[in-house]
Amino acid sequence: MKKKIIVSVTTDLVTDQRVHKVCTSLHEHGYEILVVGRELKASLPLSARDYKTKRFRLWFEKGPLFYAVYNLRLFLFLLFNKADILLANDLDTLLPNYLVSTWKGIPLAYDNHEYFTGMPELLKRPKVRNVWKTIEKNIFPKLTYIYTDNDAKQKLFQDEYHVPVSVVKNVPIYNPGELKEDVAPLFPSDKKILMYQGTGINIHRGTEELTEAMQYLDDSYRLYFVGSGDVIDVLKEKVKELNLEKKVVFTGKVPFQQLQNYTRQAHLGFTLDKPISDNYIYSLPNKLFDYVHAGVPVIAARLQEVEKMINKYNIGTFVSSHDPKEIANVIRAAFDTPGRIEEWKKNLPIAAQDVNWQKEEQVLLSIYATISRQLDAVN
Repeated sequence: MKKKIIVSVTTDLVTDQRVHKVCTSLHEHGYEILVVGRELKASLPLSARDYKTKRFRLWFEKGPLFYAVYNLRLFLFLLFNKADILLANDLDTLLPNYLVSTWKGIPLAYDNHEYFTGMPELLKRPKVRNVWKTIEKNIFPKLTYIYTDNDAKQKLFQDEYHVPVSVVKNVPIYNPGELKEDVAPLFPSDKKILMYQGTGINIHRGTEELTEAMQYLDDSYRLYFVGSGDVIDVLKEKVKELNLEKKVVFTGKVPFQQLQNYTRQAHLGFTLDKPISDNYIYSLPNKLFDYVHAGVPVIAARLQEVEKMINKYNIGTFVSSHDPKEIANVIRAAFDTPGRIEEWKKNLPIAAQDVNWQKEEQVLLSIYATISRQLDAVN
């Protein structure tokens, strides 16, 4: 009989590649999956999935009231729906999962993708951060099945809480096939295409400076922001202020099934998170691997996990600061140095073959096989 897993997230599921990959892998290996997320006013329609989904419509979409209402709704949903295993994604879903797991005696897995209490949005909100930290401190050490997305975070959590943490990298499925949809007409063939993508185009990710850098590049360059986030409106105002409307383009959200078709059109991809919070310092952004699997070289800020990946495979370069002129100089040098982009592009397929979901999936499945054996032993 299939074991049922209820998966909890606070995203709207449309652009959440990580959760989709995890759920698809578990579904394909014999688990019954139900994913619980939320539906925003601006959410795109949810495409058909092989597993079941449910999205809460809530009164609030952000802030403390959102988290309070979502956690209450999630608690009640988990309490009155049968599951063999619960899977909490990140700290903002952990409390209701832990309470129901404890009361019902159901195994709980924790996908701890973010260093949530180290997020930049909480830096100047110590009271809010303390609430989340209190939840984490009281639950994390009691958990058995925990995984995060890179080696740096694994060490961080293990040093802090002294419990084992596995690593399941959030990387794309290796699929070097043809484009599923031709989006090339959206991108001028006579321009140098620069791309920044993601659903978290938020504060301190270097996007303001990247936008400002465009004023120091000639008209042969085009910058595309593919995705959404808290600073999109700020970036749009900056584009107007600097008269960059012809050089900077905003596509809005793109469903993850179509994202690589967009990414493949770029000549360079960017990940420029600033080292101002632990969540960024120890991060290994999804977009880095999206660029790799799309065959796009990367210009990045020097964060330890990002630097390790780029240097290992020689697939890009770094900015020495977030000064817009420095960013523009690095971009210009990448194109002006003979053979440089070509060398990076030659190495990208090697990196994609070495770091992909087919390999990470084996770690994921081993975690749930262990949980299943525990359940079978009890029953």
